[in-house]
Amino acid sequence: MSDRPLRFELLRQQRGGEARRGRVHTRHAVVETPVFMPVGTQGAVKSLDPRDLDALGARIILSNAYHLLLRPGAAAVAARGGLHRFMRYDGAILTDSGGYQVFSLKDLRKLSDAGVEFRSHVDGRLVQLTPESLVAGQEQLGPDIAMVLDECPPAKADREHVARAVARTTAWAKRAVLARARADVAWFGIVQGALFPELRREHAAEMRELDFDGFAVGGVSVGEDSAEITEIVRLTAPLLPRDKPRYLMGVGTPGDLVRGVAAGIDMFDCVLPTRNARNGQLFTSTGRLVIKNAANRDSDLPVDAACRCYTCRTFSRAYLRHLYVAGEVGYHRLATIHNLSFYLQLMAQIRAALDADTFDAAALLAALGPAAL
Repeated sequence: MSDRPLRFELLRQQRGGEARRGRVHTRHAVVETPVFMPVGTQGAVKSLDPRDLDALGARIILSNAYHLLLRPGAAAVAARGGLHRFMRYDGAILTDSGGYQVFSLKDLRKLSDAGVEFRSHVDGRLVQLTPESLVAGQEQLGPDIAMVLDECPPAKADREHVARAVARTTAWAKRAVLARARADVAWFGIVQGALFPELRREHAAEMRELDFDGFAVGGVSVGEDSAEITEIVRLTAPLLPRDKPRYLMGVGTPGDLVRGVAAGIDMFDCVLPTRNARNGQLFTSTGRLVIKNAANRDSDLPVDAACRCYTCRTFSRAYLRHLYVAGEVGYHRLATIHNLSFYLQLMAQIRAALDADTFDAAALLAALGPAAL
């Protein structure tokens, strides 16, 4: 490690393209990129424990500062040695700031230049969140990487609304930089701008001037269609520093990941694989499998014959369907293991192709077929 809390190695860039192969060095783990980060919103990937994450090869996960600050509270986590020790996870952790929650819980909050005031969805108490208090809270949690507070406007917001959100996000980012106290927590800035290319360009230029360890493309997957997401990511990613990691927040489908890599993105997260697993939808090499369908009732096939995860090596579709229909919580764990394995193996396949200089996004999307949606 250097004197920075994070170091990024750019190992290779696709010839004639933007796709990158890299390595992120954090204080807890070395993370090979491009990488997908499983989402552990409240300090746990739903239904899994750290042994499952290790078996899957997940060396970095995402937790959400907004939720952890409300429950159990940053001080409670800090008193137990920080988030890594609290959850007994030895990989890297990135904490999201809660900017998306500010967007999604709009009926509970009030925005101002000072910060965000909102009613806690946990107990109804009034909470004040500012760039400075969020820095202090995340430093108590002690992640490897933390995100600054930003304002995430709706995808279809008018230009004036988006321009105000961009200006506020920049002002908040400058305050966050000044508020940092821990030298071992890396901070990422977030580029907003919705669907307005000129605002994206302006905001990327403003954020590049600040002292961040990495940068994120924010404000996508909040109402746009896949083509719009692709267009914005293709525009924004090359505007970010070449020597720092680039993170696409909250995206997405397997196809979105492939297209994001092709645009020059290094890091991804999304609740889709874990949420869909709990809801009975499994990703496979031949498309999505709805486990409750009657066709699976007497099937001795694995979820995906091409998958070598614990679930596919061990259990039949018939058994998983039985667990799902019976409401057994064990189904959630087995389905989540499979869906995350699908995502993580996709990223491993992409990294191998980049290493061999054979990455071809169009060919990979065609091979994924229905699974890419």
